[in-house]
Amino acid sequence: MTKDMAKGKSRRKAGRLAFEANLLDGLADPVILIDDRRHVVDANMAARELLGPNATGRDIATLLDSPQIVTAVDAALKGEAKAQGEVSLPLPVARTYEMRVWDLPARGPAKALWAMLILHDVTATRMAEQMRADFVSNVSHELRSPLSSLVGFIETLKGPARDDPKARARFLNIMESEAQRMTRLINDLLALSKVESEKHLRPTGRVRLDRLVKDAVEALAMRTEARKMSFEVRCPPDIPEVIGDTDELNQVLHNLFDNAIVYGHKGTVVRVAMTLTDTFPGSDKSGVAIRVENEGDGIGSEHLPRLTERFYRIDKGRSRSMGGTGLGLAIVKHIVGRHRGHLAIASTPGKNTVFTVYLPRAEDTPE
Repeated sequence: MTKDMAKGKSRRKAGRLAFEANLLDGLADPVILIDDRRHVVDANMAARELLGPNATGRDIATLLDSPQIVTAVDAALKGEAKAQGEVSLPLPVARTYEMRVWDLPARGPAKALWAMLILHDVTATRMAEQMRADFVSNVSHELRSPLSSLVGFIETLKGPARDDPKARARFLNIMESEAQRMTRLINDLLALSKVESEKHLRPTGRVRLDRLVKDAVEALAMRTEARKMSFEVRCPPDIPEVIGDTDELNQVLHNLFDNAIVYGHKGTVVRVAMTLTDTFPGSDKSGVAIRVENEGDGIGSEHLPRLTERFYRIDKGRSRSMGGTGLGLAIVKHIVGRHRGHLAIASTPGKNTVFTVYLPRAEDTPE
């Protein structure tokens, strides 16, 4: 064999060994090899991230806070049946995994069994299932109340109030209000469904936000006057266009402005400011920021992370009495996400609440 052939064979062998060593590192699931003493022998990259950098040689029971995993590993090391099931690991962040454990062929002079543990992360799947279940439950609850009211009023109008004009007029007004509430809920559900189904399709139109803000303020003039409030709008004359869908961004502004009116104190000012920002959270591109501030009771910090959840309300009674469906901010969040923007919420209890929407400017966005 020539020297060149020997070198080539050596390189191929080294490359094959490197490939075999790194093969499991390419898997997204943690894979852990455990010896007969229950010590970690080897782990792929995903497992090292889960267990920490110094896991090798340590008892798996000290690395993972899960009696179910330890029991399954012990059973595999005794040569019992393969184990699988769902386990929850609380640290460093609570996650849910599908666990699979099985024994490996006898190793070493003592012919001891080893075990292999594979953990498949199903946290996102379980969360999505729970969200769907909660969503159905919430929709059913939101529709049940007005439907029950309508049925009750219809029965009353057919019976005791049949010949009472005053009662009939009052009940009909309430029935109209409940029907309108259901209509708003269904419209918001359809809007949310549409945005979610198109979240991967980025809008391609060009939008002048200053014009949309002006139109939204004018459209809400009657509601503003009814609460003796006013809008203060500040917009630089050279504010750039953004890439977006006009109807959806109009819906974002209407929802944010309407919230500011509903939850602001009577006689106060809703301040709207548009500014150009060099970068914004989640992006290294420049964009346009729309800041909407109201003066009101404010929102406790414990509520802020959940404000954009479907049907989440701080004050359910007040929200429903003001015609809210509990979906407005969820719609805002999904529309902003579809536009590759960012929604920030800040509040000082007893003083104000500020919603800021960041959107990429048109000239920085590829067609």
